[in-house]
Amino acid sequence: MPVRLRKRWLFAFRWSFGPRSRIALRTCRLRRSWTATAGPSRYGGPATCGRVLRGCRTLRDPVGRGAFPPSARVDVVSIATSKPSAYGCTATRWSLDDIAVAILNQSHAEAMSRSTIFRILDDADLKPHRSVYWLNSHDPDFQTKAREVCGLYVASPSLYKQGRLLICTDEKTGMQILERKYPTKLAEPGKPERREQEYIRHGTRVLTASFVVPTGELVWDVGQTRTSEDFAAHLQKVAEHFADMKGFDWVLDNLNTHWSLEACKVVASLSDVAFEPKKLKTGVQRRAFLTDRSHKHVFHYTPKHGSWLNQVELWFSVLARRFLQRGDFSSPEVFEILLQRFLDDYNARHAHPFRWTYTGQPLVRGTPFSATRRQQKHGRAWLSPRPQFFERLLYPPRPYHRIAV
Repeated sequence: MPVRLRKRWLFAFRWSFGPRSRIALRTCRLRRSWTATAGPSRYGGPATCGRVLRGCRTLRDPVGRGAFPPSARVDVVSIATSKPSAYGCTATRWSLDDIAVAILNQSHAEAMSRSTIFRILDDADLKPHRSVYWLNSHDPDFQTKAREVCGLYVASPSLYKQGRLLICTDEKTGMQILERKYPTKLAEPGKPERREQEYIRHGTRVLTASFVVPTGELVWDVGQTRTSEDFAAHLQKVAEHFADMKGFDWVLDNLNTHWSLEACKVVASLSDVAFEPKKLKTGVQRRAFLTDRSHKHVFHYTPKHGSWLNQVELWFSVLARRFLQRGDFSSPEVFEILLQRFLDDYNARHAHPFRWTYTGQPLVRGTPFSATRRQQKHGRAWLSPRPQFFERLLYPPRPYHRIAV
């Protein structure tokens, strides 16, 4: 019969020497119980007693980084950066188990555990389970158009003093008028706000907004459609609102309503230019007319699939976060009243120009080298979450240049 012995407290200190000369101390406090069990001797003699440790689990020591040859590590990276179908995997994305099976199926490969594969991928900063969207711009003049738009943003304060206004215009379509079926429960200590998932739809509305870059002021129109007539009427409204300005620069995307015949007619009347419909039959002719720098109103189109260069998109994100996301509207009339109130309050109290940092050059990370989480994890940024003076001397910030408006 097992004999119960007295219980003791075991303090186990485990020293872990990191790969980057970083020493971490882990202390675990575990309770253990010793038991004596009787078992036959291997030589056929009398039974002997051995002690078994319960309650204290020995931690597995990580496999050394040199346990597998460099070719095996390269195979893991090569598999993770390839499509699963190339290795006979039916899944559409890689997992640790699928990579292990793909390695095992290779005739010259040795079986590899999940933890080893994870460490190899982590060292290479590979995350095959993650995916993000991206949009390819096939515009051959992307760099030229982007630099032109960014140059206007940088020069907008000086142009504003000279009497020329820079305006970013676009439409936000499909704004849903939603009413929650049951009232929202407000936030409490320890509990966030809780919204009912069921809702009642009351239609949609379209917001045509013009964001004034040097001041942050907003001019808008709310309606049910976004036709060429709606855009032309909005142009007329903005021009009358800023009647004292000597010139206008408009930043727009490539929507067909932004280079329609109605828009050309309004620009011709505002710029005191003859309107000849016979010479504006094609889209190329209309875009050339609207981008003529000799006019009072000049249009500047963003590159194809490059509408993120339009600053009004930044303001649309403010509208979504501060008004639409948690809105509860009982009817379209209530929605328009509350939206009007929000926009008036924004112009009166919150309007400000955005700090534009993109200059048309390739995007670079503005985070210092020693402040990245990955370098802190591997011990390159010492032990402090914020780099100190001596750390900045050893790991200075990466060189980059930004022009802020």
